[in-house]
Amino acid sequence: MDIVIDFTPIQDFFSLPPNEMLIVFFLRFGWLIFAIMFLAAVRVFWLSHIRGKWFSGVKFIFLAIDIPRGNVQSPRAVENMFSYLAGAHGTQNFFEKWFLGEFQLSFSLEIISSEGYTQFLIRTPSQFRNLVESAVYSQYPDAEIVEVDDYCEGFPRKFPDEEYDVWGTEFVPGNHYMYPIKTYKEFEHLLGPSEITFKDPMAELMELCSSLRRGEHFWYQIILIPTGFDWIDDGVGEINKILGEAPKTSFLNRVIDSLLNLLSDLSEMIFSLWGDVETKEKEFKKLSMMELTPKQKKKIEAIEYKSSKLGFLCKIRVVYMAKKEVMNKAKVANGFVGYSKQFSSLDLNNLKPDLKMTGTKVSYFNKGPRLIRKKNNITNNYINRDDWAGREPFLLNIEELATLWHFPIEATANAPLIQKTPAKKYKPPANLVSEDSSSNLGLIKEELLSGDFSKKRKNNEQTEAYNKKNEEEREREKIKEELEKDLIKDSGHKGSPPPNLPFG
Repeated sequence: MDIVIDFTPIQDFFSLPPNEMLIVFFLRFGWLIFAIMFLAAVRVFWLSHIRGKWFSGVKFIFLAIDIPRGNVQSPRAVENMFSYLAGAHGTQNFFEKWFLGEFQLSFSLEIISSEGYTQFLIRTPSQFRNLVESAVYSQYPDAEIVEVDDYCEGFPRKFPDEEYDVWGTEFVPGNHYMYPIKTYKEFEHLLGPSEITFKDPMAELMELCSSLRRGEHFWYQIILIPTGFDWIDDGVGEINKILGEAPKTSFLNRVIDSLLNLLSDLSEMIFSLWGDVETKEKEFKKLSMMELTPKQKKKIEAIEYKSSKLGFLCKIRVVYMAKKEVMNKAKVANGFVGYSKQFSSLDLNNLKPDLKMTGTKVSYFNKGPRLIRKKNNITNNYINRDDWAGREPFLLNIEELATLWHFPIEATANAPLIQKTPAKKYKPPANLVSEDSSSNLGLIKEELLSGDFSKKRKNNEQTEAYNKKNEEEREREKIKEELEKDLIKDSGHKGSPPPNLPFG
């Protein structure tokens, strides 16, 4: 049996005039384009619906964290905290993702200043409360963690408002996120005693927070989305670009490129726009280490160092809400931008306000409605702690995160209105020289110099009386401590929130 392939339809197609050929092509195959677009839209709407349904059953709580006075812990302690929080990362199988709507839950690291009173908070899913508390207590054993209400309640979510106005924006990296920003290690100096070798970049932010007046509220938020290790491949791709290697393309990209090349060839057969133009493929020549410039070497080393630590997908939002009569956008907006510029490494990366999409600033035409829409979006995205809306999340490793969010070191960041737990008082050693003992020593010294030992017996009697008095005081203190321990043990109630929290 002979197999005969009929090419007549193809020949008839190519024998048509160019305009009719395009019409026939879109009538027969154009529906595929619309079908793909329709399926992509259905995919997005379905995921949004099923995820919203699952997310409505998730409970979040707010934990206010107060650290002891005289904190000397460097941001390395907070970096260890974030390493522990990475344990919240989980994976979802096909059924959990597409039919149950499960996805990775996020944390929110926040610093707020309500009329000058500053507080550190963490918003966490209730199921991860123990994880957060363990992470904090492991590095700050004397810290106080109290569950509080959402401080955003009672503030307007829709603008314009009669009483309040708002400024806000998201902050995004200036270059590819695999290039690191300046971290806390670059703020360390090896001069002077150990407590002042670290010049805390948080000092500027604490000063800004303390300067707010009555009616002013400043909110700073970092959304943390635990992630796996796939992002390391992005670093390899950036290094290959620096070295001049050919970029790797996925199978889907190769298919799309082939279809586009086919359409280009077909259009060239029909219209012959380019004639006999020769196309040269781009040649990629890998550079050796000897051929790299110092700047290129620094970039490669920085990317590899960033890839060596755990990372989170992040969003950074800032909102300044104040009553209209006291609002000072220049102070807060310029102040926070100046704070963020501390972390700029001009040959690597930096953080900049996203004025194009999320920032409350508009230019050119239709400025009023656009500005209102931006104010409403940034306010609601912040209050909802939305890790989907706004700019796409970017990746920061735990060292970069600890630089941007850590408890200030009191020796270098003097913020009088920041919430701190009271410092514990300890009794002085028994052999510490006091005023009474120093006076006795003075008498003995006077006798030795004068050669008069007639007062020796009297001094001995005074010394014995002083020692007996100290023993009685220590005994009373010991009994008092035991009574306090018994009272605390019997009470069994939880601590109340710090008094100057901006909540009811």
